Amino acid sequence: MSGGRSIFEEVGDDRKRAPQPAGGLIDRPSGARRGVRLWLGLLFALVLAMIAVGGLTRLTDSGLSITEWDLVTGTLPPLDAAAWQAEFERYQATPEYRLQNHMMTLEEFKGIYWWEWAHRFLGRIVGLVWAAGFLGFLAARRMPPGWTMRLLLLGALGGAQGAIGWWMVASGLTGDRIDVASYRLAVHLGLAFAILGLIAWYMLALSRSEAALMQARRVAEPRRKGLATGLMHLAFVQILLGALVAGIDAGRTFTDWPLMAGGFFPPDPFMLEPAWRNFFEDPGLVQFLHRIVAYLLFAFGLFAWSRGRASPHRAVSRAFDLVAALLVLQFVLGIVTLMMAAPLALGLAHQLGAVALFVAVIRARFLSAHPPAQSVRDR
Repeated sequence: MSGGRSIFEEVGDDRKRAPQPAGGLIDRPSGARRGVRLWLGLLFALVLAMIAVGGLTRLTDSGLSITEWDLVTGTLPPLDAAAWQAEFERYQATPEYRLQNHMMTLEEFKGIYWWEWAHRFLGRIVGLVWAAGFLGFLAARRMPPGWTMRLLLLGALGGAQGAIGWWMVASGLTGDRIDVASYRLAVHLGLAFAILGLIAWYMLALSRSEAALMQARRVAEPRRKGLATGLMHLAFVQILLGALVAGIDAGRTFTDWPLMAGGFFPPDPFMLEPAWRNFFEDPGLVQFLHRIVAYLLFAFGLFAWSRGRASPHRAVSRAFDLVAALLVLQFVLGIVTLMMAAPLALGLAHQLGAVALFVAVIRARFLSAHPPAQSVRDR
């Protein structure tokens, strides 16, 4: 029979003709996860450079050298002698020049101008790189599913950061201030760390497929994730306090350790009125709070490490090992920086140490929530 089957036909031949089942939607490759991750890596490097240059701008007292915010025309620095003189004259109208730098020459002004210009220029580059990448992936329809709003959030935070940066600078251009308001500096630096941490988390999430991440959540370690979350929040508070210290040069006021001017508490910590100002503007009280939170962070960090290193997942335990190593290094570096009265190199190293520790904690938190697969030999 033409339509029949031969009695010699193997039953296994049915499998050859049977249609292969389609994979689940989550298994299908979609978007450009690797490309987006590389783009985020570039943004991470640029934001890190922004934080470093911003720190140098603060340490060199350069932040008030440019007195206007021109998003387009401000991209170019002064190109001739007349432009330089005009820029210098605008700076001479500021309280910082009148009360502190009235002997400054034009050549000395150029030295502080370039730091602030570089900081703002990097900010513009970050914005352009974000816009080019975001719009490019959208236009090519290669945006990974569910990532459009998350990546749009980065752009929104970047725009807010630019506005906050000018809000910070404006606080030092009037009245009798010779520095920007310390609490505005804390908001500015805090948002920079938040953006950097968000980029780091996104990069970690994009390093694996959605299917792998869903599989990893089944063996998540919520207690270790909770410890890392608490450590991340405490580290962020310490970063904000560090910005307050930098904002009023409190790190150069009391340089003895472990005491402060020979005592546990700084002398006269509540001299300013109203009392709340002391928490932002009194050098002794601000530095004291920074020290106390450093001790708490160190103790809690070691406790989290003692629990994290016992993880059955090697990647998680090693992530907590890295956190502990960076924590000890940052603690020692902070003491040395303080006792050396925060010289430029040590001040920058201490700030970058905070970046390294913060990102390491975020990584430990991510791995605790999404432990990577491992073989029996890795345990």
